[in-house]
Amino acid sequence: MELTEPWIQQDDASNGHAAENGNLSRLEEILATRQLTSFFQPILNLASGQIFGYEALIRGPSDSPLHSPANLFKAAEMGNRLAELERQCRHVALESYIKQQLPGRLFLNVSPECLLQADFRQGETLRLIHRLGLNPSQVVIELTENKPIYDYNLLREAAHHYRSMGFEIAMDDLGAGFSSLRLWSELRPEFVKIDMHFVQGINHDPVKLQFVRSIQVIAESLGTRVIAEGIETQAELDVIREIGIAFGQGYHIARPKPIPPLSAPAEVVDSLTLNHVTVYPQNTPLYKTVTARKLLRAVPTISPFMTTDDAYQIFTRDAELQVLPVVQDSLPLGLISRFSMIDRYARLYQRELYSKKSCTHFMDGQPLMVEHSLSLQELSRLVAGGERRHLADGFIITETGKYLGVGSSQDLIREITELQLQSARYANPLTLLPGNVPINEHIERLLQSGGPFSVCYCDLDNFKPFNDRYGYRKGDDMIQMVAGILRETSDPERDFVGHIGGDDFVTIFQSDDWEWRCRQALQRFDAAAQHLFDDEDKLRGGFHAQSRQGEALFFPLTTLSIGAVPVSGDAYLSHHDIAAAAAEAKKQAKRGTGSTLFIERRKLGRTRSQQES
Repeated sequence: MELTEPWIQQDDASNGHAAENGNLSRLEEILATRQLTSFFQPILNLASGQIFGYEALIRGPSDSPLHSPANLFKAAEMGNRLAELERQCRHVALESYIKQQLPGRLFLNVSPECLLQADFRQGETLRLIHRLGLNPSQVVIELTENKPIYDYNLLREAAHHYRSMGFEIAMDDLGAGFSSLRLWSELRPEFVKIDMHFVQGINHDPVKLQFVRSIQVIAESLGTRVIAEGIETQAELDVIREIGIAFGQGYHIARPKPIPPLSAPAEVVDSLTLNHVTVYPQNTPLYKTVTARKLLRAVPTISPFMTTDDAYQIFTRDAELQVLPVVQDSLPLGLISRFSMIDRYARLYQRELYSKKSCTHFMDGQPLMVEHSLSLQELSRLVAGGERRHLADGFIITETGKYLGVGSSQDLIREITELQLQSARYANPLTLLPGNVPINEHIERLLQSGGPFSVCYCDLDNFKPFNDRYGYRKGDDMIQMVAGILRETSDPERDFVGHIGGDDFVTIFQSDDWEWRCRQALQRFDAAAQHLFDDEDKLRGGFHAQSRQGEALFFPLTTLSIGAVPVSGDAYLSHHDIAAAAAEAKKQAKRGTGSTLFIERRKLGRTRSQQES
């Protein structure tokens, strides 16, 4: 085996060189005989539904390994023919665009290094455009960044030069390049294209959603129009449109073709006019993402070579200092507790015995040490499960084992409490459903859209007596069961399920069959809840528990009530008005027997002016 491996490796290398040489020869032939084909992919105006323009994409011969653009440009770069290839790509694209009389702008891919070359700057492409009868204002130079840019001043001058000729500038793959944000700042292009990584799956990923929303805000302030690339599903298109992105491009709209469509598919255009609001993905609860670094405090440190009297003097000078970390060569060795040291120093002869000795005599050599990246949730478990002194003395925070600072258990408790309160407003910790803030924000977005929707307030009947009878564990099981049923009976692309708190939920429907979905939820709850009751209680139809006044009473089995408020026109001014109406509808539903749906229809179809008259 040892004798044959070098031969195998040499053979592989030889094959690789042969393939490269073959590709270079094939490239020579392709360029000499102009065997390039231009494909065009539509760019859709998301406000009008009309095609705004086309991006020109290039392909080599279909029977060649250089059919792929990646292989084609790799071969050109290896053969030092990149500028020649780009020039021929532009010629082929422009000629095909004119021949087909395609509407709108033509987006031509140009690398920054080619943009700076003499033949391009001297108007070789401009002369071709004039010869073909085109106006430069119809052409957008789309900069594709494949290598780091070093001379921004020169590139900025070049962009100004092409603008003076009538061209507009677009920047490709924002968020994926080497320095795309700086390039945007330097060139101030008329268009930026968001890399498809941030677009695909945006309807499920709150981080991608936030990235794209932030880009849109920046673009609006700079007067730049945004193009979202890589749209592959209707759900992605819905989110992109609602964020306010001007243009979209991707397989869901149209694939690149040599002869592209002159209009987008009817179902895509129709979706742009629908008056519905997308359901945004929700963020992870805050307390799961905040780390121990948030608790970091800088305090004086002491060397193990310093005396106990040195440590005592440090404590004396700083009345607020509770612990003194012992650190040597950036490595934490332990903690000296203020209380422990002063208590021992106060004893008879202790100061005389230890004042000149190493401070490590009063050091806890096994303190709690945590990495700065540890989540507060995990840290709280360590503190709660550790020794009592850890709760009193706090902990050392490190980075790859090196000392950073200290944290106190008091700060940890305060931060965890605050984060849990904040998180509960955004996501319920038991069901992980959106809380009050996202619920209200979603209702306000729906009101602004002007489209019809229905808000359904869901509440458990006799839930507190059930909790008293069966315990909080089964109470949590029932709440999670309700959350699951509401998710299952709603359309995740159109309907929003939130958890107000306790046993109160809300489903905000845009589905036309929302009433049927509510009745399905009631039926499923009645069937599933049977598994949570004892057989004796099911036979009796209820259970005994204490009332709020402390009396022993018989309560019917727990059921689910839904108060529904259909919203259309301008019947309601804000989420506050809708919440009040939904609460009243829920009260009406709870007056019924068993699991009940009550629909508030008095304002349905009436405008605000009709109500006031």
